[in-house]
Parts: sequence; C-alpha cells; structure tokens
Amino acid sequence: MTETVAKPQGDLLLRTLAMPADTNPNGAIFGGWIMSQMDIAGGMRAHEIAQGPVVTIAVDSMKFIKPVQVGDVVCCYGSIVRLGTTSITLNLEVWVRPRGCHGGDSDPRFKVTEAAYTFVAVDESGAKRVFPRS
Repeated sequence: MTETVAKPQGDLLLRTLAMPADTNPNGAIFGGWIMSQMDIAGGMRAHEIAQGPVVTIAVDSMKFIKPVQVGDVVCCYGSIVRLGTTSITLNLEVWVRPRGCHGGDSDPRFKVTEAAYTFVAVDESGAKRVFPRS
C-alpha cells in the first residue's frame, strides 16, 4: 500500500526566509507578513500574465494551519483559477521547509495556508484594462 503525500499545487512563485523582524509578539512569524508574501508572489505572476500593472482587489478566506518560525524557508506556489476579461484569480498556497532542513526532496515540509487572490489589470491612470490574449 502506498501512502499519498500532500504536495504543493501550482508553480513555485516565491521563496524567502522568515526573519526575526517578521515575528509577532508570540515569537512566531506574523500572519500579515505571510499574506504580504502571497500578495507579492501572486502580483508578480498576475503582472506577467497581464503584461503590465495589476492591483489586488480581493482575498478569499484564509485559515492558518500551522505557525511559521524564524529561519523557516517560506515557499509560495500558485495556479490560475480563473482568467476573466479584466481580472485574474490565483490560488496561492504557502508551504514551509523547517529551519535546519537542507532543501532535498526527502526534507519535511508542511502547508501553512492557502487563499484565492484576485487581481485586476490597470492602465497608467489606474483604470481597468483588458487582459491580453495569446
């Protein structure tokens, strides 16, 4: 019998290190910092697809599953959920490799959170614009 191991869904969009300046009063990494990393990662991907500026207009419900500690490697993965005329929704997941792991395939990792982020393409004046089609 084989065991199914959960894996991140989507492409790796961002990888960073959780630092002491990112902690909350309890000593764990502040949830707002995690959300901002997701916004940065999703915004970069949406910008690539839009071939120009985008703004975040919505974040669907988010539940934090496990805390992140200083020194953990934080990885944000993303995939397109919906591409509309002027907006794109990405499912973003944050996974962590705990401090002390060396990044090999056998290293443990766990999911921290996920949410759907919606971005709108905008022009230089901030008005909505249509996403280019290939």
